[in-house]
Amino acid sequence: MHGIHTVRALVNFSLAGRPAHPELTRAYGAVKFACARVNRELGAWTKDPAKADAISRACEEMAQGLWDDAICVDALQGGAGTSTNMNVNEVIANRALEILGLPHGAYERVSPTDDINLHQSTNDTYPTALKLAAIRLLHRLERRVVMLQEAFQEKEKEFAHVVKVGRTQYQDAVLTTLGREMGAYAEAFGRDRWRIYKCEERLRVVNLGGTAIGTGIAAPRGYIFRAVEVLREITGIGFARAENLVDATQNCDVFVEVSGILKACATSLIKVCTDLRLMSSGPEAGLGEIRLPPMQAGSSIMPGKVNPVIPEAAIQAALLVMGYDQALCTACAMGSLELNPFLPLVAECLLNSCTLLERACETLATRCVAGIEADEARCRAHVEGSTAVATALIPAIGYEHACEVARRAKETGQSIREIVVAERILDESAYNDLIAPEAVCRLGMPGLPLR
Repeated sequence: MHGIHTVRALVNFSLAGRPAHPELTRAYGAVKFACARVNRELGAWTKDPAKADAISRACEEMAQGLWDDAICVDALQGGAGTSTNMNVNEVIANRALEILGLPHGAYERVSPTDDINLHQSTNDTYPTALKLAAIRLLHRLERRVVMLQEAFQEKEKEFAHVVKVGRTQYQDAVLTTLGREMGAYAEAFGRDRWRIYKCEERLRVVNLGGTAIGTGIAAPRGYIFRAVEVLREITGIGFARAENLVDATQNCDVFVEVSGILKACATSLIKVCTDLRLMSSGPEAGLGEIRLPPMQAGSSIMPGKVNPVIPEAAIQAALLVMGYDQALCTACAMGSLELNPFLPLVAECLLNSCTLLERACETLATRCVAGIEADEARCRAHVEGSTAVATALIPAIGYEHACEVARRAKETGQSIREIVVAERILDESAYNDLIAPEAVCRLGMPGLPLR
């Protein structure tokens, strides 16, 4: 389906060993469809409506993903994405020729440059397609982050009654509930969801119509004013033409901003998955407070070993997103004068980050979080055996007395419960009230006097 420009690019570039993200191909089809519609409105192909119809149909097919495999040039290429643009132009031209019943390469009838690329440049179509692709992937990512948030919210309710030891710096601190911990994870992903939702606003401003450097050279004014409007109609996304097309062509800071949002989500994933691994550690010789779903055998030599493979996989995806962010930021910083020649790398990093996070969130939600079980007996044993419970007694016995009880518990090996009940500092009922889920989760300590 492609032509000589694509062939040359295939010879010149084999760095990534794979083509650009398929969502970029589909977005490019939508951009070309919008441009073709505007050109037709302005009188192009008036004497050849069959050609106009064929071009539009070919663009639509690409936008629908029918020609993903035909966009085959390497994801990493010199030329600011020109090879991808020409690959797209040639495939659309040759598909239009097929529709007209003509052989591939009959460019005197449908030309990749004079027809498909009419009034366009790589420098305005490529970044516009990239922004469209990113928005679509962000929509998908947002849905998966919501899925993960809701999975933790379910566990928050399920484990609301499970009192456990809260820890700071890996050391026993104060009592909390397992539900509270799960609720905090849900809140973190809730913030990620909101950030991802809001960052679409930055991507909706595009430079389509600016052609080579944002001055609109070689394009009629009517085309420049209409192209983004038609793209908005085709995609249903509220695109707006940049007020300063030169700025929008040469500066890529918006991609840095969006990548930073993705890195924040990756950070949440790493932190939460690390906690899940720690709380499920052992299980006999570790914390063992939760049981993760057993997904596969954990060892080829150690019988019965089951590893936290889903959190481990999600962490690796998140770490790669962080690496992509660093590469993307450097690429955006290295733009020169009127253009950034490294947009193919920006596209590779940004779009792959969206997909990695989407898959990581879905996998973690469905194959791990949904099946988490609490080991209530282990949590209860940790509470009874830890001096962290002493803080919960402060409203009843005071800080100094609580410190003394905690010290004696460490020295004698007795539990705090045993000491306070045996010495009638508190009765069993009063002690249980102080370490109940409602007590350890209330905000502050009602009735605690000022000192």
